[in-house]
Amino acid sequence: MQKISADVAIIGGGIAGLSAALGLSQRKVVVVTKAEFGKGGSTPIAQGGIACAMGKDDSPDLHTADTLVAGDGLSVKDCVDILTAEGPEQIRKLIENGAQFDRTPDGELSFGREAAHCRRRILHANGDSTGAEVERALVAAVKKCPNIEIVENCYVADLIQDQNGAISGLYGRINGGGDTIVVEAQAVVLACGGIGRVYQFTTNPAESVGDGLAIAARVRAVLSDVEFVQFHPTALNTKLDPLPLLTEALRGEGAILYAGGRRFMCDIHKDAELAPRDVVARGIWAQQQKGLEVFLDATHIGNEFPKKFPTVFAFCQQAGLDPRSDQLPVSPAAHYHMGGVRVDQFGRTNIDGLWACGEVSATGVHGANRLASNSLLEGLVFGARVSVDIENSFATRQRHAIAILPELQRPTFVTDDELADANLLRKTMWNDVGLVRTESGMKHALDVFDEIVARNPQSLMLCNMIDAARIITHAALERKESRGGHYRSDYPNHDPNAQHHPFVYTGNGPWR
Repeated sequence: MQKISADVAIIGGGIAGLSAALGLSQRKVVVVTKAEFGKGGSTPIAQGGIACAMGKDDSPDLHTADTLVAGDGLSVKDCVDILTAEGPEQIRKLIENGAQFDRTPDGELSFGREAAHCRRRILHANGDSTGAEVERALVAAVKKCPNIEIVENCYVADLIQDQNGAISGLYGRINGGGDTIVVEAQAVVLACGGIGRVYQFTTNPAESVGDGLAIAARVRAVLSDVEFVQFHPTALNTKLDPLPLLTEALRGEGAILYAGGRRFMCDIHKDAELAPRDVVARGIWAQQQKGLEVFLDATHIGNEFPKKFPTVFAFCQQAGLDPRSDQLPVSPAAHYHMGGVRVDQFGRTNIDGLWACGEVSATGVHGANRLASNSLLEGLVFGARVSVDIENSFATRQRHAIAILPELQRPTFVTDDELADANLLRKTMWNDVGLVRTESGMKHALDVFDEIVARNPQSLMLCNMIDAARIITHAALERKESRGGHYRSDYPNHDPNAQHHPFVYTGNGPWR
């Protein structure tokens, strides 16, 4: 067993976790990542860009207004104002740390437009490789900090609490049956991403199985808005897992959706293909329910396509498609989790010693539906705010010794014997807790999860997937309305009195 002592332990190595780490670089920081450092998670594969009101015709107030509209009545305006007001300064710091965004011929930052934005405010890097460039810059900056230690390829099993319930560290296991690792820390930050892999069809990487949601629930952290899952409208409809993402920027550049040879989004929303993601995703789903295959036509981009969208172009080539001349088959796929661990404006949870930022958190920024390209900005802004709050807390925080813990013997990843159950869970979530939900379908899903539990799964990953799936399903059952990414055909309308749903998960359902 390895034991590491630190001031701060950060679970996750994406934009939120590394932003927090850099802000705390004068402290002893340990960053724990499930995959190889800089290679795993959603940040390196993010295509769309970073939304930020830095253009001459733009303002934070306009960005806030667009975010509130997309959030469908549940975005917390004070938190959105923080995001849009502090975003420009954090972008400038990111550039100072070496991030190279696309620029105009005269050297100015180049801004693109995406769905539901009233201005061109999306920063990109190398067209559609924004996340990879952001991750590269942050990793390089972190590696220059002697006080930041990286523990990679480590699966965090649980958080450690002292006798008063405060978080005093974490423990996990090196992947592949390696040593147990205990990190003793005065503050722990959850920055470990989302839940997309609990769904059969997703754009998310292998790491996004809901670990953060599950381990936070086990220490009785308050969760909020977890029923709101965003399904990206345009994943490339192949047999790959995860499905390749066809960035929102394609529709921002004028790409059109067709089904049965007919453009259909004009009949659904005034903004057509640039409507909010939940609207477009359900529009595509409805066409599929009619037995129609849906295609995205971006052929008008022509020979500029490989230059503007090199990542998408490579995906298409791998699938035997040429987007310069071919319409691209698309389907919705689980993409982003709007809810998560409830935090305040500085990323504080209700549990002493525990902070959260990035996709695992519920800041209230996204509401019921995230505005395109706000996720990287949220990780950047609130990761920085977490670091400030933790630094300020050290004046009163005390270190608590960790008791001796047993070696972890359980497998980390899903075993061969568990693969069928993992696939059953994902298929059930897609069919019963996906784009269109009903009470009977979600109750069926809970029965399936109970059957899987009865077979006594052992791997950390499958157990966390079960917990995350149950949490989302219970919350979706509780919300008897349709709003944003949560649509129930048995309750198809808004409830004007509906609010956020914070709860503590007990294993048998949510308790407010």
